[in-house]
Amino acid sequence: MPAKIVVIGGGVGGTLTANLLSKELRRDAHVTVVDPTGMHVYQPGFLYIALGEANGRWLARDERQLLRKDVSLVVEAAAKVHTEASVVHLARGGTIPYDYLVLAAGARLVPEQVPGMLEGAYDFYSLDGALRLREALRSFDGGRILVGVAGIPYKCPPAPVEFTLMLEEYLRKRGIRDRSHVTLLSPLNRAFTIESASKVVQPIMERRGIELATFFNVESVDPAAHIVESLEGEKAEYDLLVLVPPHRGQRFVEESGLAGSG
Repeated sequence: MPAKIVVIGGGVGGTLTANLLSKELRRDAHVTVVDPTGMHVYQPGFLYIALGEANGRWLARDERQLLRKDVSLVVEAAAKVHTEASVVHLARGGTIPYDYLVLAAGARLVPEQVPGMLEGAYDFYSLDGALRLREALRSFDGGRILVGVAGIPYKCPPAPVEFTLMLEEYLRKRGIRDRSHVTLLSPLNRAFTIESASKVVQPIMERRGIELATFFNVESVDPAAHIVESLEGEKAEYDLLVLVPPHRGQRFVEESGLAGSG
């Protein structure tokens, strides 16, 4: 009897895991992917959308086309995992039994957990967020742009630095760099989590005139005053604020008792 492997989530991690397991185990296992939309969206492309270099349609593929033929796809949201019974409960009432379970459901963005962020900041961590930011940048004609992190941990640690460098280039191409001030607000004592990478990145930022503010962990945003405040008690004024939203696990993961207390 082949082992039943269920992979929850059809993102990059879930898709690769399902295909690799199916390829390696062959007849020893049957792999099923559970995904709420059945569409694979390449999330690293969101920052290119924000900067007008990509179209959202280019980043989406039918998940079925990305999976091996011997991998099953269930297009429905997971509602809960019953680990004692080894069963995944689906949103519309069905169940899927498993012998082995892989959680690859991704993170849930919760910008509402930072006071003022929804009203006063933009992000590029979702398709909707990237589209909003793209329109804001198109109408931006100069001023202070802050790029920061509103919660740790977050997926794709290089993204804030990558976006900041690409943003500076974007402003130069538009001819408004001379009247724009760009600052990266880092929650650490350096620009990037990996110290050796920071030693490469920070001189580039300095040459490009990008300011680095360290130990700035975003606590709240005042949309009316255009001020962002850190846990450390510092304040920074902005004309355009771009923040990485806080991340949490998917609700079904929390409700199934599979998430940590943090």
